[in-house]
Amino acid sequence: MSANPPKTTLKTFWAQLPREGRWLLSTVAIQLFGRGMTLPFTVIYLHEVRGIGLDVAGSLMAWIFFVGVLLTGPGGVAVDKYGARLVTLVACLVHMVGVVILGFAESVPVAFVATTLMGVSGVTWPAFNSLVAAIVQGPLRVQYFGVNFALVNLGIGLGGVVSGFYVDVGRPETFTTIYLVDGLSLLIPVVLLLGPLRHVHARADKPDDGAEVPTSYWQIARQPAMAWLLLLTFIAMFVGYGQMEAGFPAFAREASEVSTRVIGWAFAANTAVIVLAQFLVLRRIEGHRRTRVLMVMTTVWIAAWTLLGLTGLVPATVTAALGVILFHVLFGFGETMLQPTVPAITNDLAPDHLRGRYNALSSGCFQAGGIAGPIVAGFLLRHDQTAAFIVLLVAGCASMFWLTLVLERRIPAHANGATGVESPATEAESVLERPHPAVDTA
Repeated sequence: MSANPPKTTLKTFWAQLPREGRWLLSTVAIQLFGRGMTLPFTVIYLHEVRGIGLDVAGSLMAWIFFVGVLLTGPGGVAVDKYGARLVTLVACLVHMVGVVILGFAESVPVAFVATTLMGVSGVTWPAFNSLVAAIVQGPLRVQYFGVNFALVNLGIGLGGVVSGFYVDVGRPETFTTIYLVDGLSLLIPVVLLLGPLRHVHARADKPDDGAEVPTSYWQIARQPAMAWLLLLTFIAMFVGYGQMEAGFPAFAREASEVSTRVIGWAFAANTAVIVLAQFLVLRRIEGHRRTRVLMVMTTVWIAAWTLLGLTGLVPATVTAALGVILFHVLFGFGETMLQPTVPAITNDLAPDHLRGRYNALSSGCFQAGGIAGPIVAGFLLRHDQTAAFIVLLVAGCASMFWLTLVLERRIPAHANGATGVESPATEAESVLERPHPAVDTA
């Protein structure tokens, strides 16, 4: 039996990346810097600067997600038909226009137009994941998605810190400036896709082997492995990211009774953990089944939400403040295991010519969880059901553990990251030795 291969280092990972992958990865943090500047302050900007009611401002934020969900289906089909490069390019340009308009919006109708255009960015996730999957093959995908996630958080975190020191509700022009910076940052992927990556269309033709492959969204979603993965993705968003802008800060303020400064430090701790730990986690999970990694992640999230719930027993104390910060440390550690695995599983399950549809389904479930999470959290916490809120999230994490067990019995070995097993992964390995159809080499 052959010895296990050496663990991947950051240097060897970079050396193994194709040129197109290096271009994409090297600009991620800069691209997301502008998004980080605006993300924490959009509701504050709409409400306190432009005088839009808090409920309307919250609805406008939810509308961005809703538009993204509506466009996910057509976006996935467009990726398969026209290529991920073109879809990403168009979505970035439309999003850029929306961000710039929002920076000057002084009324609800103008803000509605802006957020509608920003919602088009919902198609960029399935398009971008399809683009990455076309460029990066085999086990390297897990590494790529993980490092990309760390860089996304680095860019957003730095942007949030800078804008936190810069914006002032008494000076509306400071908010206009950060939205203009956000718009300019979206020019970076546009330049990449029109320049160094102009040959990467990320579109594959249907194979002529006569095999009947399900092509409709309903047929794809009914496949056993994909069905369980989609349900897992929805719950992960519902109990995870869907609570970060609503459930977590509301619980921390109302039940734990900590200051906004403590909440800010908690988010900073989350970013620091992801940036510092992501590659170390990638090295530890290399060679392990992705479903087992997800089981560890759900266990960590159970501990995190339980800890946050306990802070409600000691409100307005140093212990509560430390617990709130530690919650985000644990939550961020769990994120470093979630983000590399689910996109890799999705793209390893997908045939090349249907990658857009598979990623669109995953994106749709993710965004749907982002809509449902704040709604449920708002209802429970508005009615002072803090205990029920924590119990629901812990139960959701526990259900994810069970779903992962079910998924492991239905997922092909190659999609689960298993090594030393005869599976369709052999085909993926052979692709590394020849030009990929999604990349023009001429």
